[in-house]
Amino acid sequence: MRQKNSWLTVSTVLAVLAMALMLPTQAVAAGTYKILHTFTWAKGPEGNLTLDAAGNLYGTTVGGGGAGCGGSGCGVIWKLKPNPNGAWTVSILHVFTGADGRNSVAGLVFDAAGDLYGTTYEGGAYNSGVVFKLKPNPDGTWTESVLYSFSGAGGTFPVAGLVFDATGNLYGTALAGGADGDGVVFKLKPNSDGTWTESVLHSFTGADGAEPSAGLIFDAAGNLYGTTAGDGADGDGVVFKLEPNSDGTWTESVLHSFTGTDGKSPVAGLVFDAAGNLYGTTVGGGAGCGGSGCGVVWKLQPKFDGTWTESVLHSFTGTDGVNPYNAGLVVHADILYGTTSAGGTYGYGVAFKLLPTSSGWSETVLHTFVSYGRNPLAPVIFDPAGNLYGTTLSGKADHGLIFKITP
Repeated sequence: MRQKNSWLTVSTVLAVLAMALMLPTQAVAAGTYKILHTFTWAKGPEGNLTLDAAGNLYGTTVGGGGAGCGGSGCGVIWKLKPNPNGAWTVSILHVFTGADGRNSVAGLVFDAAGDLYGTTYEGGAYNSGVVFKLKPNPDGTWTESVLYSFSGAGGTFPVAGLVFDATGNLYGTALAGGADGDGVVFKLKPNSDGTWTESVLHSFTGADGAEPSAGLIFDAAGNLYGTTAGDGADGDGVVFKLEPNSDGTWTESVLHSFTGTDGKSPVAGLVFDAAGNLYGTTVGGGAGCGGSGCGVVWKLQPKFDGTWTESVLHSFTGTDGVNPYNAGLVVHADILYGTTSAGGTYGYGVAFKLLPTSSGWSETVLHTFVSYGRNPLAPVIFDPAGNLYGTTLSGKADHGLIFKITP
Protein backbone atom coordinates (compact mmCIF):
# COMPACT_ATOMS: atom_id res chain seq x y z
CA MET A 1 0.00 0.00 0.00
CA ARG A 2 1.36 3.40 -0.93
CA GLN A 3 2.12 5.93 1.78
CA LYS A 4 -0.69 8.29 2.68
CA ASN A 5 -0.50 12.06 2.95
CA SER A 6 -2.97 12.39 5.79
CA TRP A 7 -4.14 15.83 6.91
CA LEU A 8 -4.81 14.49 10.40
CA THR A 9 -1.20 14.41 11.60
CA VAL A 10 0.15 16.57 14.39
CA SER A 11 2.88 17.88 12.10
CA THR A 12 0.32 18.94 9.50
CA VAL A 13 -1.80 20.81 12.03
CA LEU A 14 1.28 22.58 13.40
CA ALA A 15 2.43 23.47 9.89
CA VAL A 16 -0.98 24.90 9.03
CA LEU A 17 -1.06 27.00 12.18
CA ALA A 18 2.55 28.15 11.83
CA MET A 19 1.56 30.10 8.71
CA ALA A 20 -0.15 32.54 11.04
CA LEU A 21 3.20 33.94 12.18
CA MET A 22 3.93 35.29 8.71
CA LEU A 23 0.66 37.09 8.05
CA PRO A 24 -0.19 40.81 8.02
CA THR A 25 -2.91 42.35 10.16
CA GLN A 26 -6.44 43.50 9.43
CA ALA A 27 -9.29 45.34 11.14
CA VAL A 28 -12.42 43.26 11.78
CA ALA A 29 -16.15 43.77 11.81
CA ALA A 30 -18.25 43.79 14.95
CA GLY A 31 -19.51 40.59 16.52
CA THR A 32 -20.10 40.09 20.25
CA TYR A 33 -17.79 37.33 21.44
CA LYS A 34 -18.04 35.48 24.75
CA ILE A 35 -16.11 32.53 26.20
CA LEU A 36 -18.56 30.00 27.66
CA HIS A 37 -16.10 27.42 28.98
CA THR A 38 -12.35 26.87 29.06
CA PHE A 39 -11.18 23.25 29.24
CA THR A 40 -8.66 22.24 31.87
CA TRP A 41 -9.08 18.51 32.41
CA ALA A 42 -10.14 17.58 28.88
CA LYS A 43 -8.09 18.74 25.91
CA GLY A 44 -8.58 19.54 22.24
CA PRO A 45 -12.18 20.06 21.08
CA GLU A 46 -11.91 19.57 17.31
CA GLY A 47 -15.30 18.20 16.28
CA ASN A 48 -18.46 20.14 15.52
CA LEU A 49 -20.89 20.94 18.33
CA THR A 50 -24.37 19.45 18.74
CA LEU A 51 -27.30 21.41 20.18
CA ASP A 52 -30.36 19.79 21.77
CA ALA A 53 -33.88 21.24 22.06
CA ALA A 54 -33.17 22.53 25.57
CA GLY A 55 -30.18 24.58 24.39
CA ASN A 56 -27.48 22.26 25.77
CA LEU A 57 -24.27 21.86 23.79
CA TYR A 58 -22.49 18.52 23.34
CA GLY A 59 -19.06 17.65 22.00
CA THR A 60 -15.88 15.60 22.28
CA THR A 61 -12.19 16.19 22.93
CA VAL A 62 -9.18 14.53 21.38
CA GLY A 63 -7.30 14.07 24.63
CA GLY A 64 -7.31 14.67 28.36
CA GLY A 65 -9.71 13.18 30.83
CA GLY A 66 -7.25 11.33 33.05
CA ALA A 67 -4.08 9.28 32.99
CA GLY A 68 -5.08 6.80 30.28
CA CYS A 69 -3.56 6.42 26.83
CA GLY A 70 0.03 6.88 27.94
CA GLY A 71 -0.74 9.66 30.39
CA SER A 72 -2.15 12.12 27.85
CA GLY A 73 -5.73 11.02 28.33
CA CYS A 74 -7.95 9.35 25.74
CA GLY A 75 -10.48 12.16 25.44
CA VAL A 76 -14.00 12.75 26.74
CA ILE A 77 -17.59 13.41 25.75
CA TRP A 78 -18.99 16.53 27.43
CA LYS A 79 -22.16 18.57 27.86
CA LEU A 80 -22.47 22.32 28.42
CA LYS A 81 -25.71 23.47 30.06
CA PRO A 82 -26.95 27.10 30.11
CA ASN A 83 -28.00 28.44 33.50
CA PRO A 84 -30.68 31.09 34.18
CA ASN A 85 -27.99 33.55 35.34
CA GLY A 86 -26.21 33.42 31.97
CA ALA A 87 -23.40 31.14 33.13
CA TRP A 88 -22.80 27.68 31.67
CA THR A 89 -22.05 24.42 33.52
CA VAL A 90 -19.93 21.67 31.96
CA SER A 91 -20.35 18.00 32.82
CA ILE A 92 -18.36 15.00 31.59
CA LEU A 93 -20.65 12.32 30.16
CA HIS A 94 -17.94 9.77 29.35
CA VAL A 95 -14.17 9.35 29.64
CA PHE A 96 -12.62 7.14 26.97
CA THR A 97 -10.25 4.41 28.10
CA GLY A 98 -8.68 3.33 24.81
CA ALA A 99 -10.44 -0.02 24.68
CA ASP A 100 -13.72 1.80 24.02
CA GLY A 101 -12.14 4.43 21.78
CA ARG A 102 -9.67 7.28 21.96
CA ASN A 103 -9.08 10.60 20.22
CA SER A 104 -12.50 11.63 18.97
CA VAL A 105 -12.11 14.42 16.41
CA ALA A 106 -15.71 14.23 15.22
CA GLY A 107 -19.02 15.65 16.34
CA LEU A 108 -22.02 13.80 17.74
CA VAL A 109 -25.48 13.03 16.41
CA PHE A 110 -28.72 12.29 18.29
CA ASP A 111 -31.24 9.59 17.45
CA ALA A 112 -34.97 9.99 18.10
CA ALA A 113 -34.63 8.41 21.56
CA GLY A 114 -32.03 10.96 22.73
CA ASP A 115 -29.01 8.66 22.43
CA LEU A 116 -25.74 10.11 21.10
CA TYR A 117 -23.55 8.49 18.43
CA GLY A 118 -20.05 9.28 17.25
CA THR A 119 -16.64 8.00 16.19
CA THR A 120 -13.11 7.93 17.56
CA TYR A 121 -10.01 8.09 15.40
CA GLU A 122 -8.15 5.40 17.35
CA GLY A 123 -8.78 2.83 20.06
CA GLY A 124 -11.15 -0.10 20.05
CA ALA A 125 -10.36 -3.77 19.50
CA TYR A 126 -7.82 -3.07 16.72
CA ASN A 127 -6.73 0.47 17.67
CA SER A 128 -8.14 1.73 14.38
CA GLY A 129 -11.14 3.59 15.75
CA VAL A 130 -14.73 2.83 16.75
CA VAL A 131 -18.35 3.85 16.33
CA PHE A 132 -19.90 4.36 19.75
CA LYS A 133 -23.27 5.01 21.33
CA LEU A 134 -23.92 7.01 24.49
CA LYS A 135 -27.23 6.32 26.23
CA PRO A 136 -28.69 8.52 28.98
CA ASN A 137 -29.74 6.78 32.22
CA PRO A 138 -32.61 7.81 34.54
CA ASP A 139 -30.11 8.94 37.21
CA GLY A 140 -28.46 11.47 34.88
CA THR A 141 -25.42 9.34 34.02
CA TRP A 142 -24.67 8.05 30.54
CA THR A 143 -23.56 4.59 29.39
CA GLU A 144 -21.21 4.14 26.43
CA SER A 145 -21.13 1.07 24.20
CA VAL A 146 -18.97 0.27 21.17
CA LEU A 147 -21.09 -0.55 18.13
CA TYR A 148 -18.20 -1.35 15.81
CA SER A 149 -14.38 -1.53 15.90
CA PHE A 150 -12.68 -0.71 12.60
CA SER A 151 -9.98 -2.79 10.93
CA GLY A 152 -8.53 -3.40 7.48
CA ALA A 153 -11.01 -3.83 4.66
CA GLY A 154 -13.83 -2.37 6.75
CA GLY A 155 -11.98 0.94 6.96
CA THR A 156 -9.64 2.43 9.55
CA PHE A 157 -9.30 5.72 11.41
CA PRO A 158 -12.68 7.48 11.11
CA VAL A 159 -12.27 11.22 11.67
CA ALA A 160 -15.78 12.41 10.76
CA GLY A 161 -19.19 12.25 12.36
CA LEU A 162 -22.16 10.12 11.37
CA VAL A 163 -25.51 10.62 9.68
CA PHE A 164 -28.76 8.64 10.08
CA ASP A 165 -31.14 7.61 7.33
CA ALA A 166 -34.91 7.42 7.82
CA THR A 167 -34.79 3.77 8.93
CA GLY A 168 -32.11 4.16 11.61
CA ASN A 169 -28.99 3.10 9.70
CA LEU A 170 -25.77 5.03 10.30
CA TYR A 171 -23.42 6.21 7.55
CA GLY A 172 -19.90 7.60 7.71
CA THR A 173 -16.39 7.62 6.31
CA ALA A 174 -13.04 6.20 7.37
CA LEU A 175 -9.80 7.94 6.44
CA ALA A 176 -7.92 4.79 5.43
CA GLY A 177 -8.40 1.07 4.95
CA GLY A 178 -10.70 -0.56 2.45
CA ALA A 179 -9.77 -2.58 -0.61
CA ASP A 180 -7.04 -0.17 -1.73
CA GLY A 181 -6.15 1.49 1.56
CA ASP A 182 -7.56 4.83 0.40
CA GLY A 183 -10.51 4.96 2.77
CA VAL A 184 -14.16 3.94 2.64
CA VAL A 185 -17.77 5.01 2.95
CA PHE A 186 -19.52 2.65 5.37
CA LYS A 187 -22.98 1.80 6.65
CA LEU A 188 -23.92 0.42 10.07
CA LYS A 189 -27.23 -1.43 10.28
CA PRO A 190 -28.88 -2.20 13.64
CA ASN A 191 -29.87 -5.81 14.27
CA SER A 192 -32.77 -7.08 16.33
CA ASP A 193 -30.41 -8.41 19.04
CA GLY A 194 -28.86 -4.97 19.66
CA THR A 195 -25.71 -5.55 17.61
CA TRP A 196 -24.78 -3.63 14.49
CA THR A 197 -23.47 -4.89 11.14
CA GLU A 198 -21.02 -2.84 9.09
CA SER A 199 -20.89 -2.90 5.29
CA VAL A 200 -18.61 -0.96 2.96
CA LEU A 201 -20.59 1.02 0.39
CA HIS A 202 -17.50 2.23 -1.46
CA SER A 203 -13.72 1.77 -1.27
CA PHE A 204 -11.77 4.65 -2.77
CA THR A 205 -9.08 3.81 -5.32
CA GLY A 206 -7.11 7.05 -5.54
CA ALA A 207 -8.37 7.86 -9.01
CA ASP A 208 -11.78 8.68 -7.51
CA GLY A 209 -10.34 10.23 -4.35
CA ALA A 210 -8.54 9.18 -1.19
CA GLU A 211 -8.65 9.97 2.53
CA PRO A 212 -12.30 10.93 3.09
CA SER A 213 -11.98 13.17 6.14
CA ALA A 214 -15.47 14.68 6.27
CA GLY A 215 -18.90 13.38 7.09
CA LEU A 216 -21.71 12.72 4.62
CA ILE A 217 -25.00 14.42 3.78
CA PHE A 218 -28.16 13.08 2.12
CA ASP A 219 -30.26 14.70 -0.55
CA ALA A 220 -34.04 14.25 -0.76
CA ALA A 221 -33.64 11.28 -3.12
CA GLY A 222 -31.44 9.33 -0.70
CA ASN A 223 -28.11 9.97 -2.42
CA LEU A 224 -25.01 10.55 -0.29
CA TYR A 225 -22.46 13.34 -0.86
CA GLY A 226 -19.00 13.88 0.58
CA THR A 227 -15.40 14.90 -0.05
CA THR A 228 -11.96 13.35 -0.02
CA ALA A 229 -8.91 15.29 1.11
CA GLY A 230 -6.61 13.80 -1.48
CA ASP A 231 -6.15 12.25 -4.91
CA GLY A 232 -8.63 12.44 -7.77
CA ALA A 233 -7.72 13.53 -11.29
CA ASP A 234 -5.34 16.27 -10.15
CA GLY A 235 -4.35 14.94 -6.74
CA ASP A 236 -6.06 17.74 -4.81
CA GLY A 237 -9.20 15.97 -3.63
CA VAL A 238 -12.74 15.51 -4.91
CA VAL A 239 -16.43 15.97 -4.25
CA PHE A 240 -18.29 12.68 -4.73
CA LYS A 241 -21.82 11.31 -4.88
CA LEU A 242 -23.02 7.82 -3.93
CA GLU A 243 -26.29 6.67 -5.47
CA PRO A 244 -28.13 3.60 -4.10
CA ASN A 245 -29.03 0.84 -6.54
CA SER A 246 -32.04 -1.50 -6.38
CA ASP A 247 -29.82 -4.49 -5.55
CA GLY A 248 -28.41 -2.84 -2.41
CA THR A 249 -25.11 -1.72 -3.96
CA TRP A 250 -24.09 1.90 -4.40
CA THR A 251 -22.55 3.66 -7.39
CA GLU A 252 -19.97 6.38 -6.83
CA SER A 253 -19.39 9.29 -9.19
CA VAL A 254 -16.97 12.21 -8.93
CA LEU A 255 -18.78 15.54 -9.20
CA HIS A 256 -15.64 17.65 -9.14
CA SER A 257 -11.87 17.16 -8.90
CA PHE A 258 -9.98 20.10 -7.43
CA THR A 259 -7.01 21.47 -9.35
CA GLY A 260 -5.29 23.71 -6.78
CA THR A 261 -6.28 26.99 -8.37
CA ASP A 262 -9.91 26.34 -7.43
CA GLY A 263 -9.06 24.81 -4.08
CA LYS A 264 -6.97 22.02 -2.63
CA SER A 265 -7.82 19.35 -0.05
CA PRO A 266 -11.45 19.62 1.03
CA VAL A 267 -11.22 18.28 4.57
CA ALA A 268 -14.55 19.65 5.79
CA GLY A 269 -18.06 18.48 4.99
CA LEU A 270 -20.71 19.83 2.65
CA VAL A 271 -23.93 21.78 2.98
CA PHE A 272 -26.92 22.20 0.63
CA ASP A 273 -28.90 25.36 0.06
CA ALA A 274 -32.63 25.37 -0.71
CA ALA A 275 -31.94 25.33 -4.46
CA GLY A 276 -29.84 22.15 -4.29
CA ASN A 277 -26.42 23.77 -4.64
CA LEU A 278 -23.52 22.36 -2.65
CA TYR A 279 -21.07 24.51 -0.69
CA GLY A 280 -17.79 23.73 1.03
CA THR A 281 -14.24 24.81 1.85
CA THR A 282 -10.72 23.64 1.09
CA VAL A 283 -7.69 23.84 3.37
CA GLY A 284 -5.42 25.19 0.65
CA GLY A 285 -5.44 26.34 -2.93
CA GLY A 286 -7.04 29.40 -4.45
CA ALA A 287 -5.58 32.70 -5.56
CA GLY A 288 -4.57 34.13 -2.18
CA CYS A 289 -1.33 34.18 -0.19
CA GLY A 290 0.94 35.04 -3.07
CA GLY A 291 -0.41 32.26 -5.25
CA SER A 292 0.39 29.44 -2.81
CA GLY A 293 -3.23 29.37 -1.72
CA CYS A 294 -4.80 30.04 1.68
CA GLY A 295 -7.94 28.03 0.96
CA VAL A 296 -11.28 28.82 -0.61
CA VAL A 297 -15.04 28.73 -0.21
CA TRP A 298 -16.62 27.06 -3.23
CA LYS A 299 -20.01 26.25 -4.74
CA LEU A 300 -21.15 23.35 -6.92
CA GLN A 301 -24.26 23.96 -9.01
CA PRO A 302 -26.15 21.02 -10.59
CA LYS A 303 -26.96 21.19 -14.30
CA PHE A 304 -29.81 19.56 -16.23
CA ASP A 305 -27.44 17.03 -17.86
CA GLY A 306 -26.34 15.64 -14.49
CA THR A 307 -22.98 17.42 -14.37
CA TRP A 308 -22.02 20.04 -11.81
CA THR A 309 -20.29 23.39 -12.25
CA GLU A 310 -17.84 24.59 -9.60
CA SER A 311 -17.18 28.23 -8.82
CA VAL A 312 -14.92 29.84 -6.21
CA LEU A 313 -16.95 32.22 -4.06
CA HIS A 314 -13.99 33.47 -2.04
CA SER A 315 -10.22 32.93 -1.91
CA PHE A 316 -8.75 33.70 1.49
CA THR A 317 -5.89 36.17 1.41
CA GLY A 318 -4.37 35.85 4.89
CA THR A 319 -5.73 39.05 6.40
CA ASP A 320 -9.28 37.69 6.18
CA GLY A 321 -8.40 34.15 7.22
CA VAL A 322 -6.19 31.20 6.29
CA ASN A 323 -6.88 27.49 6.03
CA PRO A 324 -10.45 26.57 6.93
CA TYR A 325 -9.35 23.21 8.32
CA ASN A 326 -12.13 20.88 9.49
CA ALA A 327 -14.56 23.79 9.40
CA GLY A 328 -17.44 23.27 7.04
CA LEU A 329 -20.05 25.94 6.38
CA VAL A 330 -23.46 26.62 7.80
CA VAL A 331 -26.21 28.33 5.80
CA HIS A 332 -28.40 30.78 7.70
CA ALA A 333 -30.82 33.15 5.92
CA ASP A 334 -28.92 32.58 2.64
CA ILE A 335 -25.65 33.68 4.26
CA LEU A 336 -22.67 31.33 4.65
CA TYR A 337 -20.81 31.21 7.97
CA GLY A 338 -17.55 29.48 8.89
CA THR A 339 -14.13 29.67 10.53
CA THR A 340 -10.49 29.53 9.49
CA SER A 341 -7.78 27.94 11.61
CA ALA A 342 -5.28 30.77 11.06
CA GLY A 343 -4.99 34.25 9.57
CA GLY A 344 -6.77 37.42 10.55
CA THR A 345 -5.45 40.33 12.59
CA TYR A 346 -3.31 38.24 14.93
CA GLY A 347 -2.81 35.15 12.79
CA TYR A 348 -4.90 32.91 15.04
CA GLY A 349 -7.97 32.45 12.85
CA VAL A 350 -11.29 34.14 12.22
CA ALA A 351 -15.04 33.57 12.17
CA PHE A 352 -16.49 34.90 8.92
CA LYS A 353 -19.65 35.27 6.90
CA LEU A 354 -20.16 35.34 3.14
CA LEU A 355 -23.07 37.42 1.88
CA PRO A 356 -24.41 37.04 -1.68
CA THR A 357 -24.56 40.31 -3.60
CA SER A 358 -25.51 41.35 -7.11
CA SER A 359 -21.82 41.25 -8.10
CA GLY A 360 -20.74 38.07 -6.31
CA TRP A 361 -20.08 37.20 -2.67
CA SER A 362 -18.78 39.59 -0.03
CA GLU A 363 -16.81 38.30 2.96
CA THR A 364 -16.95 39.91 6.42
CA VAL A 365 -14.83 38.91 9.42
CA LEU A 366 -17.15 38.58 12.42
CA HIS A 367 -14.42 37.84 14.95
CA THR A 368 -10.66 37.53 14.88
CA PHE A 369 -9.18 35.21 17.47
CA VAL A 370 -6.38 36.22 19.82
CA SER A 371 -3.65 34.19 21.51
CA TYR A 372 -5.98 33.08 24.32
CA GLY A 373 -8.54 30.96 22.57
CA ARG A 374 -6.97 30.59 19.15
CA ASN A 375 -7.13 28.32 16.11
CA PRO A 376 -10.74 27.20 15.58
CA LEU A 377 -10.61 23.93 13.66
CA ALA A 378 -14.31 23.05 13.76
CA PRO A 379 -17.39 24.64 12.15
CA VAL A 380 -19.84 26.89 13.97
CA ILE A 381 -23.51 26.13 14.64
CA PHE A 382 -26.54 28.35 15.14
CA ASP A 383 -29.11 28.32 17.93
CA PRO A 384 -32.73 29.33 17.20
CA ALA A 385 -32.01 32.88 18.38
CA GLY A 386 -29.30 33.37 15.75
CA ASN A 387 -26.24 33.02 18.01
CA LEU A 388 -23.15 31.18 16.77
CA TYR A 389 -21.26 28.61 18.84
CA GLY A 390 -17.89 27.00 18.24
CA THR A 391 -14.63 25.78 19.72
CA THR A 392 -10.95 26.64 19.54
CA LEU A 393 -8.02 24.28 19.79
CA SER A 394 -6.24 26.48 22.32
CA GLY A 395 -7.31 28.03 25.61
CA LYS A 396 -5.95 27.73 29.13
CA ALA A 397 -2.80 25.60 28.96
CA ASP A 398 -3.67 25.05 25.29
CA HIS A 399 -6.63 22.82 26.21
CA GLY A 400 -9.23 24.68 24.15
CA LEU A 401 -12.46 26.52 24.84
CA ILE A 402 -16.09 26.98 23.76
CA PHE A 403 -17.27 30.37 22.50
CA LYS A 404 -20.43 32.20 21.50
CA ILE A 405 -20.70 34.94 18.88
CA THR A 406 -23.74 37.15 18.40
CA PRO A 407 -23.33 38.40 14.80
